[in-house]
Amino acid sequence: MKAQAYVLEAFNEPLTAREINIPNLEPGQVLVKIKAAGICGSDLHIWQGEDPRVKLPMILGHEGVGEVAAIKGKKLTVEGEELKEGDLIFWNRGVSCGHCYYCAVLREPSLCPNRVVQGINIATTEPPYLNGCYAEYIILQPGADIFRVPVGVDPAVLVAASCSGATAAHGFDLVRPEPGDTVVVIGPGPLGLFAVAFARAYGATTVIVSGGSKTRLEMGQQFGATVTLDRHEVQDEERRQVILDLTHGRGADLVVEAAGNAAALLEAITLVRPGGAVLSMGFGQPGGTFAFDGYQHLARRNIRLQGVWVSDTRHVYRAMAMILAQPELFARMITHRFPLARVNEALEVMACKEAVKAVLMP
Repeated sequence: MKAQAYVLEAFNEPLTAREINIPNLEPGQVLVKIKAAGICGSDLHIWQGEDPRVKLPMILGHEGVGEVAAIKGKKLTVEGEELKEGDLIFWNRGVSCGHCYYCAVLREPSLCPNRVVQGINIATTEPPYLNGCYAEYIILQPGADIFRVPVGVDPAVLVAASCSGATAAHGFDLVRPEPGDTVVVIGPGPLGLFAVAFARAYGATTVIVSGGSKTRLEMGQQFGATVTLDRHEVQDEERRQVILDLTHGRGADLVVEAAGNAAALLEAITLVRPGGAVLSMGFGQPGGTFAFDGYQHLARRNIRLQGVWVSDTRHVYRAMAMILAQPELFARMITHRFPLARVNEALEVMACKEAVKAVLMP
């Protein structure tokens, strides 16, 4: 039996359709027929050759929901349910080793140096070959943490929970706003929209979203933003003044950088109040540098600067719960759906930011 997959063979070139033999499963592996695969912002950076973790040739796609087609041995979900063929499932994209210092001592599997992510750091030349979601099928690793999807849920609505949703959940696990706080989110893509939703869920009263896409800024309002700032119309110093005016001259209690570039991080540092916190969760790959003044930017103002690297199963669970609590809201994030054969068009639509979220429906 063969499966069609779309393979990245050269950076900045269209993905190539390939037929890949489906191998016999090893113990613990699960063959999944993909029902929905998200086009993540990270996929664009991988496609453009900006992610140093990538091994070519590779099937892109690390956000997936699918139906169990076959299982080798007994396999349980995170909730302890036994998987069976035909189940609709969702999984944590990363598989950590469980035994290194970061996994076993710090209990921070997102930092595991042996962490494997299908669609990001496994070539299609490596077993089990079907290692990404831009395909008809994927074979999940034996260590994958799996959730059963409730009956009636649109698979497309859940895909973003495994990456942008989980990363946002990780960030708010590290730094949470207090009820009544003012939170600024820089970057209104899917990651920023999840940040808005989490900020409101944790009690932030004022949530300000800054970005350059009117469509995404309008979406930010639907997710709970109370103020939106179009960076093409409101310049840097004007944005800072708006935030100072809203906070009695202090600055924001928490600023979330969700854009993944140096300019956004520098602006985040300038917008936070003394004693506040900056969450930098947008850097999935190198995004440039800036001149950092340890005295003026950090120590003198006593701010907390917190990086966020990927996520673990706990965060996937929280993002999934967030979506399932308000699926109609998160369905609005999905502005474009494409059949698998139009994957290159889907990438282009995301690259030009015409889409908020594009999803492949194989």
